[in-house]
Amino acid sequence: VALNLEGFRSNGISLVRKNMQDAHGKDWHNLSFKKSNRTLGDFALKPSRIYSAAVIEMIGSYKQEPKTEIHGIAHITGGGIPGKLGRVLGSSGLGAVIEDPFAPSDFMLYTQELGNVRDFEAYRTWNMGQGMIIITPEPHEVTLIAEQYGIKPKLIGEIIDKPGIVIKNKGAFSRGQYLTYPL
Repeated sequence: VALNLEGFRSNGISLVRKNMQDAHGKDWHNLSFKKSNRTLGDFALKPSRIYSAAVIEMIGSYKQEPKTEIHGIAHITGGGIPGKLGRVLGSSGLGAVIEDPFAPSDFMLYTQELGNVRDFEAYRTWNMGQGMIIITPEPHEVTLIAEQYGIKPKLIGEIIDKPGIVIKNKGAFSRGQYLTYPL
């Protein structure tokens, strides 16, 4: 189950700044994005979502029992899905097929296109819409808890018995194609 995130987080922000400056100059952060009343800088610095309260509700704490069964949690920061989910799965010999990830935000796709950051690299650098991935045999319960905290959850794929991560691409260049990352 993925928990949605529209912003970039702090990881990969250097690449965002480089792409924007190369395309729009030194004052890129003051330009409006797609005729909105928000600037490119507003979108680049969109605050990260904090998932800790929802996750504590899921896994329990010293004062409360777990509300659902969790087998692993990957916080999707620098290294993207392949790096962070790969770290969780790495020594297990397991892998994952991500069939229906959240789509990256319009600003993320715009940044990707400006810098010609190919989809394979974008998924290794940015979260591409996934702020956290929770491995659970009880996706319904995880989804209900996330929604109680105003977090948008989504069942995005499954764990498989073969090492590696396969993602059905929703990036800017080869949407619908599968990207394969070895573990």
